[in-house]
This record gives sequence, structure tokens and C-alpha cells, in this order.
Amino acid sequence: NSSPVVHVSFPPSREPDADPFPAILPMIGVMGSFESPGATLEEPMDLYLHGYVSSRLMRLSASARAGNGDNNGGSESHDEGLPVSIAATKTDGIVLALTPNNHSYNYRSAILHGFARPVTSVEENLWAMELLTNNIVPDRWRSTRVPPNKAEMTSTQILKVRIVSASAKIRCGGPHDEKKDLRDGEVTQRVWTGVVPVWERLGAPVPGDDNRVAQVPAHVVDFVAKRNREREARALQALQEPE
Repeated sequence: NSSPVVHVSFPPSREPDADPFPAILPMIGVMGSFESPGATLEEPMDLYLHGYVSSRLMRLSASARAGNGDNNGGSESHDEGLPVSIAATKTDGIVLALTPNNHSYNYRSAILHGFARPVTSVEENLWAMELLTNNIVPDRWRSTRVPPNKAEMTSTQILKVRIVSASAKIRCGGPHDEKKDLRDGEVTQRVWTGVVPVWERLGAPVPGDDNRVAQVPAHVVDFVAKRNREREARALQALQEPE
């Protein structure tokens, strides 16, 4: 949920002249549970993705939901939905070591595998749209013109991914050099080692050309300040070696 963009991959088309490579799209996504809105990260959740209703991913997901495959010769479908993989990565630092081979990054990454199906319930669609919007900027949903009108609801589609498996990997701490290099005084006296902390910093809000509100809303100002503090603190925390 801390990654503003996730990358979603799905199988290639089976059409004879189609691109043979798996497709991959950057998308907005958020974890949540419509059945248990108060669920924590320790409980089962689904991944909700937002996109245009006419996109190939949405079309293939709708075909998979129907359980009859892609009528135009597209990717193989499953009764439980379209098989997808989702990746998200955050970088917390650049690790500079004595040798090029031991250079690294401090990072957090997650990979999810599951089946995507379009959300058909109006109630769940609205709930997911609110969840996605507030994950971008907390409290943004009720601070805008809502609910979406009919044209907006029909032009966008929410996909719900039921997670089948997942993996995560985290790297934190400083350089991990080999003992033989650490004992080499000539090398250790010549080569600087350490970590360059990395975090995304949000800038001051800039009003749009058509903006008519003189003061930036508190929920936006507070979000920028809080998110910058959190990201810097997380990058500095990643300097510590894992216990």
C-alpha cells in the first residue's frame, strides 16, 4: 500500500500474429477486504486495481470471469479469473561497498500471484474506489465531488485479485564486504563505504490552472508533511542491521 504504482503482468495473447511476450502494466492498486473492511495486514485481503474498462486487461479478465476464454483468441482463461502477477518495490538506500560485486540497495519488495476478476457489485465498486482514492491521499474521497456519476462509473473498471501466493524480500543495513577485503589495509584506507539513504520527497502543493480555492486543504498539507517524515524515517531505519 506504500507503493503508489504496482506493476501487473498477465499472459500474452494466443492469436497467431500477436506479440509473444507477457504484458505488463503500471497500475494503481491497494490491498483491502470488502467483506472485512477492518482487516489488518495479518488477515486475508484482496488486491483492488483501477483501470479503463476498455483496456485489454479488463477485457481478458471479463472473459476469464465468464469462464469461456477470450473470444478473440486471447490468453487462456480460468474459471476463477485471469492469472496475474503483481510486483511492487521501494528503495530505501544505495549501499556502497569495497568491491563492485558487494554493492547493493536497501529495499522492500513484494510479489503477488492471483486471479483477477471484474467487480460487478455497485457497492463494492464504490467501496474500492474510495479505498484507492484515500490510499493516494488520506481523506481525499470525501473532499471531492462524490459519488462518481454514471459516465465515470461506466468508463472505469475495478479488478479484484484473489491472492493465491505471495513473497516478500527486504534488504537493510550497511555494506557486507568479504573478510579478506576488510583485512586489506590498502583497500580500506582508499575506498569509502556506506549507505546513501533514499526516499521520495513530496513537494509543496501547486494549484491547478482552474483552482478557485485560495488555501490548500488541511488534509493535503498534513499528508505531504506526514508522508515526508515517514519516508525519511523509514530510509534511516533501513540503515540498521537486521537482528
